[in-house]
Amino acid sequence: MSRMRLKYVLKLVFRCLVFVFGIILLAGKDSFLGGTFLGNSFNILDGFNFFKEFSIFHILWVLWVVSMLQQIIPIKNKLPLGSAKNFAHRFKPGNHDINWQVVRDYTKTMAKRAYFRVFLLWAAVNAIIGILYYWGPLDNAWIMMISIFFYLCDLICVVIWCPFRLLLGNRCCTTCRIFNWDHLMMFSPMIFVGGFFGTSLFLLAVASFMVWEVCIMIYPERFCPQSNICLKCSECTDKLCTQYCGKKKESKKQEL
Repeated sequence: MSRMRLKYVLKLVFRCLVFVFGIILLAGKDSFLGGTFLGNSFNILDGFNFFKEFSIFHILWVLWVVSMLQQIIPIKNKLPLGSAKNFAHRFKPGNHDINWQVVRDYTKTMAKRAYFRVFLLWAAVNAIIGILYYWGPLDNAWIMMISIFFYLCDLICVVIWCPFRLLLGNRCCTTCRIFNWDHLMMFSPMIFVGGFFGTSLFLLAVASFMVWEVCIMIYPERFCPQSNICLKCSECTDKLCTQYCGKKKESKKQEL
């Protein structure tokens, strides 16, 4: 197992623990934890309570903000290639001239799949969440738990299995067109909650999304495997999503 994959497996374990802890807080806030420090954790979601009292979710907020800033600021951190391929230091054109027609065709195809298969689907999911929030059983605490659930699912997609890979038809996480849509997808439900906690996360997620999309428009060659040799399997150093690499090797053996 590569160091990057091990790092993500450990992150998945951490997010599982966060989700379980959140469920305990949600179940206990109106019962055995009611009125206690932990029972009041969800109060941070209301208005400007973020600045009035400490909550365990302050720690989670800091982790989320740092993660998004790493996607926005072009520093040479240890992000996986799939997340950092929009930055210049993760681009290698190779020894041949770039075929710009191939790059344009690839960019258009992947953009159509991303927006018409994923973005619209996610908009529909959030519309349902909004309806359940305004006219149904969901409150701020439930919206928080939905975002934490999406936080967990994000790494399930990387480490175990990704439905978006089927929708987009991309080879792996390294070539994923929507890799840095993760925070927008996680925190889009927070728009219904408002308050400083939810609004700050949502706006920063939008900023991360916009940086990614603008980079695709300005530097499409960085996202295309035909023009960026870093995205080729032979150049992969992350070995982040080896569950797909293994299947490819098996299928090749069967063909032989």
